[in-house]
Amino acid sequence: MDIRFTACQAVELIVPEQPIHIANYLSQPQRVVNALAASSSIKRLADDRYRLEMKPLTFMAFSLKPVVELQVWADDAARVNVHSNNCELQGIEYINERFMLNLEGQLYSTQKHGTTYLQGKADLVVEVDLPPALALTPRSLIEAAGNRLLASVLNGFKQRLLRQLLSDYQAWVTSQLQANSVKTTSAPISAKFS
Repeated sequence: MDIRFTACQAVELIVPEQPIHIANYLSQPQRVVNALAASSSIKRLADDRYRLEMKPLTFMAFSLKPVVELQVWADDAARVNVHSNNCELQGIEYINERFMLNLEGQLYSTQKHGTTYLQGKADLVVEVDLPPALALTPRSLIEAAGNRLLASVLNGFKQRLLRQLLSDYQAWVTSQLQANSVKTTSAPISAKFS
């Protein structure tokens, strides 16, 4: 590949205390996927695979629409793992044929001084052969623009995650408690009469 762009984004936020620990929520990674992007842009392909259609991006006067296939799963330690399996760039066939994207991420809960935190990190790498139209553009300018673009993509996911995940977690806890309450109150009562 001709040029490589990279970005890294970390997240750490305090998790409000709930009756059900966030590790239980993280064991259902599809909920995390829904917190990362609008449901209209995500399609579930299999138990742990999703297709994410991103909004069009502009890079050096080129308009590109990435479609990324993600594998998202929870491991035994209740860490949510994200790995990109495939990516297609809709817009310019030349770039799509000479393009590689790799996304690796993790999200997990941790305890510090009695407080629960949600921590995570995502690394995004793109390698691409530049189209001839950019041959005269200084490489340093292209690299800076590409790295900024990737950083903005990861930052967008982070901001949505910060807004959506904790509210979805709280809603999930409420629904779990209500479901358990219904199960408890609707259980048959057996009594002995003498």
